[in-house]
Amino acid sequence: MAKFAANLTMLFTEVPFLERFEQAHQAGFKAVEYLFPYDYDAKVLANKLEKYDFEQALFNMPPGNWDAGERGFAAIPGRENEFQTSVETALIYALTLNCKKVHAMSGIVDNNFNHQQHTDTFIKNIRFAADVFAKHGIELMIEPLNSRDVPGYFISHQRDAVELIKLVDRPNVKLQLDLYHAQIMDGDLSVLISDLADYTGHIQIASVPERHEPNEGELNYPHLFNVLDKSGYNGWIGCEYNPKTNTVDGLVWVKPYI
Repeated sequence: MAKFAANLTMLFTEVPFLERFEQAHQAGFKAVEYLFPYDYDAKVLANKLEKYDFEQALFNMPPGNWDAGERGFAAIPGRENEFQTSVETALIYALTLNCKKVHAMSGIVDNNFNHQQHTDTFIKNIRFAADVFAKHGIELMIEPLNSRDVPGYFISHQRDAVELIKLVDRPNVKLQLDLYHAQIMDGDLSVLISDLADYTGHIQIASVPERHEPNEGELNYPHLFNVLDKSGYNGWIGCEYNPKTNTVDGLVWVKPYI
């Protein structure tokens, strides 16, 4: 049966970030995720997890200069040293938060380099990160992002990501299958979920096209949750959407599950 993690970057934004843990607890969630933990001491976040008996489902490695438009740099030639440093930073947080899944953002392609150069850099960096994380039982996630929201991102299609995972050839590298991005770029989600089940390590959801609660828009999520069950997926499903009005009023969709 589907189980859901509250994405605290996008949900409960009516209150400051550190207060969102309590809001998620009151709403009935048992796990949380968020984009980045690095504005806060890892022990402060760990105390929040312990207080509310949360599992930390996922977070992202440092993305570079987010405000300037950077979206990671795992595939960007010339930034290998920076990537290795970001692995060390993410590992400190992962261990403190007891988080077993970390997402490495690939980055916006640099037109000074060709596709093969980006690919070679990506494989080298992901292998490095995967080997570091494997020593601690941590899986490394790869997530395609749709080209409408994130033009120029290195990976935009789910099956392309799986081909890269095969090239990386590390057992702890998995697909972060965000069904919002996947519907925009790929569609045919029931087949996609089933075909990619062996590679999938984390799921995220939102409505399409507006990225609101998953009980509106063009996707039939109750059906997709059943497909996930049949595929064997039993991990957390990250609620990575923008509430249409306020978070609590919009959570009517999740009450049957939690």
